[in-house]
Amino acid sequence: MSSAPAPEFLRPSARPRPARWEWLTLGALALLLAAQLLLARWDALAADPRWRPLLERACAALPCRLPAWREPAAIRLLSRDVIALPDRPGVLRVQASVRNDARWAQPWPTLRLALTDADGRVLGARRFAPAEYLGSSRAPGLLAPGQSAELAFDVREPGPGVVGFDFRFE
Repeated sequence: MSSAPAPEFLRPSARPRPARWEWLTLGALALLLAAQLLLARWDALAADPRWRPLLERACAALPCRLPAWREPAAIRLLSRDVIALPDRPGVLRVQASVRNDARWAQPWPTLRLALTDADGRVLGARRFAPAEYLGSSRAPGLLAPGQSAELAFDVREPGPGVVGFDFRFE
C-alpha cells in the first residue's frame, strides 16, 4: 500500500522569515514613536530635576533649546523692608535682598506684594513683573544659581495705616 501525499492544508507550512528591511522599518518606527513621545513631554521633562541634566547634554550635542528653569520657591528673601519716604508723602520704598537657591539659572519671577494694616487686613496688593521691580537699569535676564541681588522700587501708599507687608514670588 502506497501512501498518498497528505492534502496541502495538512502539510506543515514553512513560514517565510521576515526580510531585513521589515526589521529595519520596525526599528525606525519605534525610534520615531520614542522621539514623538519625548517631544510631546519636552516641557514637563525639562521641568523635572531628574531629566534636566540629560536633556541639557542632549541639547549641547543637538540643535535644541530647553525652556528656562522655573522654581520660584527657590528664590529666598534674605531681607525685606517697606519704609515711608519722609520727603515724598504717600510713597513707600520697597527694598529686598534675594538669592536664587535653585540648581539652575532661572528667569526673575513675578513679585507679589501685599500691604496690610495692624489687623492684618490687606490694604493693597499687586503683582510686579521683573522689569517693574528691577527698573530700566537692569535687563531681566536669568538669575544664576547662588546669585544674590538687591531690589529697590517705590510704590504708592494705598492708604494710611500700612504697618505690615508680605512678599511672595510666583
